[in-house]
Formats: sequence, C-alpha cells, structure tokens
Amino acid sequence: MQSPAMLPDPSSTGIDPKIVGLLCYLGSIVTGILFLMIEKKSRFVKFHAMQSILVSAALIVINLVLGFIPLIGWIVGILIAPVSFILWIVLMLTALQGRWFKLPIIGDYAQDQAGRF
Repeated sequence: MQSPAMLPDPSSTGIDPKIVGLLCYLGSIVTGILFLMIEKKSRFVKFHAMQSILVSAALIVINLVLGFIPLIGWIVGILIAPVSFILWIVLMLTALQGRWFKLPIIGDYAQDQAGRF
C-alpha cells in the first residue's frame, strides 16, 4: 500500500486522477498535451501527461531514424514495436493504479517539466 503522501492528488477536471492518468497515455502525444494544458492542480496528472508526451516523442524519433537505415533498421523497428506496445500498457496500468511510475531518464525529466506547468 502507498503512503498517503504518494496518493494521487485530486484533478481539477473533476475526473478521478487515476483515470485521467490512464487517459494521458491512451492517446499518446495528443491526450498528453490536452491534459497538460487543462489540468490546473494535480501533480500526478501533470507528471503522467508529460511522461506520455516524452515517451511518445522518443518512440516516434527512434522509429523515424530506424526507418532510414536499410534492413537492419527495419528489423530493429519491427522488434521495437511489441516492446513499445507492452510499455504503453504498463504505463496505463500503473497510472490507473495511482502509482508514480517513473521511467529512467525520461521520468525524472517529466517530473521536472511537469512542475513548471
């Protein structure tokens, strides 16, 4: 069980912050930006929105770069697709559980940037 300090703070959207955290990941960059813009007070929602934006952008850049590398890049891109899908599901489920699951490097940066909005 989480300590009370780590429980998600209420969302200004009027929706359960756990549901909003899940929705941040559901639509990738689009819903991440949307909830980052409309959320006024929940650090939990802002963090998951920013992490969603950063993860999605990183995966798009990686796939674009790999697409330009003949054969090897295409094979690696095909192998990354199921890993990306599993990561997407894990991030949505951890947000739904109300956990502050931070990815290495991206999670720390997301937390810093979310505090600025």
